[in-house]
Amino acid sequence: MLILEQDVQQVANDVMNMLHEDEVELINNFHDAVIANDTEKIDELFNELVAEVEAHFRSEEDMMEVNGFGGYQIHKNDHDIIRKKLKKFHDRWKVLKSSTEVKNFLEKDFKKLWTTHISRWDSEAAMQMGDS
Repeated sequence: MLILEQDVQQVANDVMNMLHEDEVELINNFHDAVIANDTEKIDELFNELVAEVEAHFRSEEDMMEVNGFGGYQIHKNDHDIIRKKLKKFHDRWKVLKSSTEVKNFLEKDFKKLWTTHISRWDSEAAMQMGDS
């Protein structure tokens, strides 16, 4: 299991927490497929992960805009960094089909990016927006 429940900080917004919980399950299933080198499952779950992360980020960005969150742009910039890295490795996967490269990305880069984003940016946004 790549991400444990205790790795993900709970924030002061139930919608954001729900998005994070749903994503943890997908990320862990994806990681399991990568470890098993199950190419078909990796293809399927990589596409799902890219779509899920995009939906997650768009939901947060919409909530921040509606609530007039002052840190919107810096928060969105962090989303864009994660989007860019995820797209880069998704594009490389489509060509190279290297589960080792994806495994390294997930374990050495993505996990830290994702959990740090939640503890830093999502927790701040959630505190200012509350449960809206």
